[in-house]
Amino acid sequence: MWNYERRLEYPVNITQPNAMLAQAIISQYGGPDGEMGASMRYLSQRYACPYREVAAVLTDIGTEELAHLEMVATIVHQLTKNLSMEEIEESGFANYYTDHTLGIWPQAAGGVPFNACEFQSKGDIITDLMEDMAAEQKARTTYDNILRLVHDQEVCEPIKFLRAREVVHFQRFGEANREDCSK
Repeated sequence: MWNYERRLEYPVNITQPNAMLAQAIISQYGGPDGEMGASMRYLSQRYACPYREVAAVLTDIGTEELAHLEMVATIVHQLTKNLSMEEIEESGFANYYTDHTLGIWPQAAGGVPFNACEFQSKGDIITDLMEDMAAEQKARTTYDNILRLVHDQEVCEPIKFLRAREVVHFQRFGEANREDCSK
């Protein structure tokens, strides 16, 4: 059991809307290497894990990924809040707007919707941990790509925080894999 605090893991305070950035960042909500897939991957894998310590790591990181999902949704929401119809049309956000208005919906930057094929749970702890390490590196790369597109500090800072957490998660999965292989 865990306690939910009514605050984000890292503050998000974006004052200038930017639908073009929102379209890229939403990929970390429901894209192939996003936070939704990560949380579902780790929280699903923990059940077949034969070691309590490693299952705890999967639970901890899976839960934190839910907090990251909340942050990404907040970023996208703040980037699209109060857009005029002209801004929606000029930014290329009209297709998303047509289906979802300004609601947050899990999809990749290219518009492909999230589905369960975005994550893997094999039931073999070594395979799963190697998948997890690769997933964290792919997420880090996606955040790196986003940072190349973003020039607004209000957006950069929470993205940098999320990127740093991907590195920590990679390291924790590596430690768990070494611990598992030593048994």
